[in-house]
Amino acid sequence: MSAALVKSLDALGRWEQLDAVIGPVQRVVRGLPLGRFRDVLHGLPIGHPLHPALVQVPIGAWLSAAVLDVVPGTRRSARLLVGVGVLSAVPAAWAGWVDWAEQHEDQMRTGLVHAVSMALAIGLYSRSWVHRGRDGSTHGKLLGFAGLSAAGAGAMLGGHLSFRQGAGTNKAEPVPHLLEEGWHPVGRVEDFPVGEAVRRELGEVPLLVVRQAGGEILVLAGRCSHLSGPLWDGTIADGCVTCPWHGSVFRLADGANVTGPATAPQPSFRVSVEGDGSVYVRLPGAG
Repeated sequence: MSAALVKSLDALGRWEQLDAVIGPVQRVVRGLPLGRFRDVLHGLPIGHPLHPALVQVPIGAWLSAAVLDVVPGTRRSARLLVGVGVLSAVPAAWAGWVDWAEQHEDQMRTGLVHAVSMALAIGLYSRSWVHRGRDGSTHGKLLGFAGLSAAGAGAMLGGHLSFRQGAGTNKAEPVPHLLEEGWHPVGRVEDFPVGEAVRRELGEVPLLVVRQAGGEILVLAGRCSHLSGPLWDGTIADGCVTCPWHGSVFRLADGANVTGPATAPQPSFRVSVEGDGSVYVRLPGAG
């Protein structure tokens, strides 16, 4: 049973029929005039996606309402919690949509089904809130339990999306564990044209190497922390690199995020240039 369930969840990522819906919806979400608030919704200020944190409020409120529904004399409190869940689901949905619009195709397919499940839950709970205010009891409770089932299914899809398909995880986190400590050669100064992005390999880890006009050489892990985009194919400007896949911008000097959708910085390497022009790099904390 569990193997069949996992296969079914995996199959959502290959459900190409969803692409006809995904394209137009993605264009709408990307076109929203959110400005810097888009980075807030991605979770850039807190260093990880905001959506998983926001969903704790509606899910917690709805679970609490379900408990109160089986406790006598708690009708008003249960209705209040249902309403809190519906209202708090709105910002959680906003954060989820802006993340969804910057994911891979298989993640977006699963994410769309996740969003439909949660929209169904919000709709059921909204009707539950209305009925609880009218007749107070049975119909509103039944709608609430139906909403909790839909939210549970959506939560399972969200977990699958995050932990099996890797949406929202820091793709650069393994880098220090894949490298040995100490200094490692990556080439000579003349191998790195000024202002150009150059790819180098350090064991299993690709690097982005950029020589500045003043001669300083800056080195970052080469795969974007968002979804492993190739930063060596990105645009170099104003001391930053822009990922060619989803537009995340990182500062070359230290790998810090300037704009999302990436929320984790790029590992930044120390650089040493020997007298003969040989370039060595070291990642603090490696090994």
